[in-house]
Amino acid sequence: MNSLAVLCVFALCAVVTGQQGPCAAVGGVQGECKSIYTCASLLAVLNNPARTQEDIDLLRRSQCGFIGTAPAVCCPVEIPPPATTTTSKPPCLTPEGNQGQCISVYSCPDVLNLMKPPVSDQKIQYARNLICAGADTYSVCCGPLPTFIEESKDRVNPESNLLPDPKTEACGVDANVGGDRIIGGAPAAVDQYPWMAIIEYVTQRTPQLLCGGALISTRYVLTAAHCVTGEVLSVGTPQFVRLGEYDTTHEGPDCAPVDGGGEDCTDGAIKVPIEKTIPHELYGTGQFMRRNDIALIRMAQSAPFTDFIRPICLPSVDMTLRTTPFNMSVAGWGVVSVVQNSSPIKLHVQLPFVTQEKCQRAYGSSVTLWKGQLCAGGEKDKDTCKGDSGGPLMYQNGRTYEVIGVVSFGPIPCGSENVPGVYTNVYEYISWIRSNIVA
Repeated sequence: MNSLAVLCVFALCAVVTGQQGPCAAVGGVQGECKSIYTCASLLAVLNNPARTQEDIDLLRRSQCGFIGTAPAVCCPVEIPPPATTTTSKPPCLTPEGNQGQCISVYSCPDVLNLMKPPVSDQKIQYARNLICAGADTYSVCCGPLPTFIEESKDRVNPESNLLPDPKTEACGVDANVGGDRIIGGAPAAVDQYPWMAIIEYVTQRTPQLLCGGALISTRYVLTAAHCVTGEVLSVGTPQFVRLGEYDTTHEGPDCAPVDGGGEDCTDGAIKVPIEKTIPHELYGTGQFMRRNDIALIRMAQSAPFTDFIRPICLPSVDMTLRTTPFNMSVAGWGVVSVVQNSSPIKLHVQLPFVTQEKCQRAYGSSVTLWKGQLCAGGEKDKDTCKGDSGGPLMYQNGRTYEVIGVVSFGPIPCGSENVPGVYTNVYEYISWIRSNIVA
């Protein structure tokens, strides 16, 4: 970044000569007046292309003049917290699921070293994922950090229960890259959306496939809270997760024609026992008020990753903040109830994003939407329906798919024109998801 850009960020009204030496940094911590180019923590803020107003205010409040021609800042001195006080800091989990402590970024040398130039977009995004709700304005989850964040090309470790790193393309990639029945959908390829899961319930009669989900790691499936608690339990108890499924009526490998002739066949679906279900603790079951409609399923054993079984990525940004139209995909088998028909074949359809304002108008006073929800669809005869509850609303971000939403509820009948479906906004629950995943 050139000197002119630096001046624009700092918005200095006059040239002031700075003098190197001790100073009080923002937050009252000990600092030293030095060139911005030699202060790793503040230089990282300056180099961040997505600076917030809070970041700009921090830079302005940190200025202490100039050292020669370089803007000077009161750079916090890196002082590790005393060993006797670390246990009083709130615990947290790093993005990889390692135990850490939520402390000031200035007290975490590993994070400060991570932010030393050159600072890549990947490192900046990783640092953002470390932000936690601590006592300090700039609190991070200080714990073990991965080695060679940018250089690592390893796929997800099949022995790890933790969330894979999307930067390594260990999630969200299928072989095609290069409310819950799907209304108006077309058959998906057998190896498309390999993270799709079906929840199998034990009932008084035969097992029922009542909800969907998405595999997000070797041991965890993301689904809707109403799929694992509440009224559904009067019908059956979640017992298995089916992975690698394509045709629910067929045992063994499933085959389908491919472009150019011939056919592609799966390895056959597997059933993994459910160890426990984790519905969101604030989920409520009001008829049209399914807030916090999100849950995790921990499987009793790790899923074997293949071309037909692999995880999807969590969202990297809040898609509800986008100002331009975009489409997303949904997939499922349309399992609805014990008396209604469903599609035995995995279907998929594209749905447009609908702003919350427009969605709220469609539902009127019967529903009060909030930031934990997003809407998609509203096109006639294109929708999820009752049987795809818990399934993923997906956005293709480059080569990788991200689970943007979880199927929650929609209009009756499904596929009603101008009435979108409502999905849980996964981005709002990333911290909750990470905090409930254990090794």
